[in-house]
Amino acid sequence: MSILENWGSVPEGWKHYHLLDIESLRAEEITLLLDQAERFRAVLAQGDRKIPLLTGKTCVNMFFENSTRTRTSFSLAARRLGADVVDFTAAGSSLSKGETIIDTAKNLESMGIDCVVVRHSCPGTPKLLSENLKCSVLNAGDGAHEHPTQALLDILTIRQRLGRIEGLTVAMVGDIAHSRTARSNIWGLKALGAHVIVCGPSTLVSKEWEKIGVETSYSLDSILDRVDVFNLLRIQFERQVVRPFPSVREYAHLYGMNGDRLAKTKKDVLILAPGPINRGLEVTPDVADGPQSAILDQVTNGVAVRMATLWCCLTSSRS
Repeated sequence: MSILENWGSVPEGWKHYHLLDIESLRAEEITLLLDQAERFRAVLAQGDRKIPLLTGKTCVNMFFENSTRTRTSFSLAARRLGADVVDFTAAGSSLSKGETIIDTAKNLESMGIDCVVVRHSCPGTPKLLSENLKCSVLNAGDGAHEHPTQALLDILTIRQRLGRIEGLTVAMVGDIAHSRTARSNIWGLKALGAHVIVCGPSTLVSKEWEKIGVETSYSLDSILDRVDVFNLLRIQFERQVVRPFPSVREYAHLYGMNGDRLAKTKKDVLILAPGPINRGLEVTPDVADGPQSAILDQVTNGVAVRMATLWCCLTSSRS
């Protein structure tokens, strides 16, 4: 029996034509995407590089911010599903002549595309496109709002390593204020029953998160022994108007994950980092490359997760 014959159709529990955020998804829908990603990863691990479920489809990557992992893995995911991929580049396009992003996207759509994967510095851009296009829209990161596929691959990595999400304590450490990854992770982890701690300087961690049941901490050392997963977020200097702490040296001293801190954590603690990582700032090399780190597993899972989201959205009926 071929892969296609054995695969079946998109599960009935998935009804979304777009993937714009994690906040609006139910726990069952998040789990469905994780389960489908597991299936794709298992097939890829067996050496099958092509699972032609989206043959004849065309996906356009519209990235208005720099990206290595997300852009490449979306391209690989689409190609491994048999779709054609077009990488749109803002530089040199008609946007420089005054054309709006909506008009640009509509012109691309008129050429016969099925999906737009968009990353933009302005929050809400994917939603805006979804309201003006007939094709599927997938959010690859919009400002400081959300980054849904990053959260899915983070959560999948946790589930693979620790066997569950419910009941775990997960700490998001670092630049919470500017992190779309933190927001998507918080919504997804809470939906699946994890306890979430946001930790960092008071200038980057708001007490407002406590209103939705998230714990806040301004001391990494005080939470080391009760956390199951540390997700170490990059300090996003490019989004900051003013420096939120005196120096990077001080930040590394107070919030950087190093060997001494790792020794005070649980024996089976899991270290994640969405990347890119600043070695010596958020995490030291010995921790980033150590046995408790799953940073490269996250990257591997990124392809499978994006295959799952593309397949589910592009084969779902528009409501």
